[in-house]
Amino acid sequence: MPRILVTGGAGYIGSHTVHLLLRRGYDVVVVDNLCRGHAHNVPPERLRRLSLQDTDALTGLLRDPPCAAVIHFAAYIAVGESMEKPELYFANNVGGSLSLVSAMLAAGVDKLVFSSTAAVYGMPERVPVTEEAPFAPVSPYGESKVMVEKMLGWLDQCRGLRSVSLRYFNACGADPEAGLGEEHDPETHLVPLLLRAVRTGEPVTIFGDDYDTPDGTCIRDYIHVSDLAEAHAIALESLLAGAPSAAYNAGTGQGHSVLEVVRAVEEVTGRTVPRRIGPRRPGDAPVLVADPSRLRAALGWRPGYTDLRDIVATAWEFECRRAACRPVE
Repeated sequence: MPRILVTGGAGYIGSHTVHLLLRRGYDVVVVDNLCRGHAHNVPPERLRRLSLQDTDALTGLLRDPPCAAVIHFAAYIAVGESMEKPELYFANNVGGSLSLVSAMLAAGVDKLVFSSTAAVYGMPERVPVTEEAPFAPVSPYGESKVMVEKMLGWLDQCRGLRSVSLRYFNACGADPEAGLGEEHDPETHLVPLLLRAVRTGEPVTIFGDDYDTPDGTCIRDYIHVSDLAEAHAIALESLLAGAPSAAYNAGTGQGHSVLEVVRAVEEVTGRTVPRRIGPRRPGDAPVLVADPSRLRAALGWRPGYTDLRDIVATAWEFECRRAACRPVE
């Protein structure tokens, strides 16, 4: 099986993808500086603690032994932090990606799966969102992903580096059997925040209940992380088979409001979610739901998790296992 380099493979989505690739027999090497990833997410013999800015070291990893392709997850992802420190996001997300593709070109590796985001669309005028929607990011995080996608387009045209960009929506859920789940610090994602509120009794803040939606809270497309890992594997296989560059939305096509997610958490846990209503956050679109039909038609991808409660149940199992190993916060 081909050797695949995975950047950011000790992070949330990256680690799930690494474990999927290993189960399928790929030879995987993980590059992660562990500033936000976790070494325990990756088999130690697979991990290389390395900065993406170290172009020469990356080139060596890609050459010896030779890698067939790269899956690129490594990036900072906190929208709020990007508004406070935009320079950090451009240096890491864009600068790190430039270093990576420079190493790929030097090593003769011409296939890349890129972890993009629905944040490239900003506040789209129409939903479900198709890939033809214009780039309109409302945060430096989203802008950094746009910049990398544009860079990849020119690298394909000028240097023959083929890529697939997966613009995914709200990743959630876990693979507890593999010991994998969300461990962001600080945590900013809704599902683990709701589960933590249930477990600790500390109220979670819901940002805005006056949006133009049926219950006043924002609607998002929640996709299980294992389904995202599958999308990355299928995208990789398409490139290895000679497919051209492309960009795809990765989502379920189903929208759920914040309060619907709260109710799903309460049904799964059998407990009430302590919560308070806070003001809206700048840049939060009322509705952001994917049209994933292109990914389904082109690559045959289908989400395995279609019921929000099933997704939440995997996250709750991981939270309970994790909490059993540490004091209640």
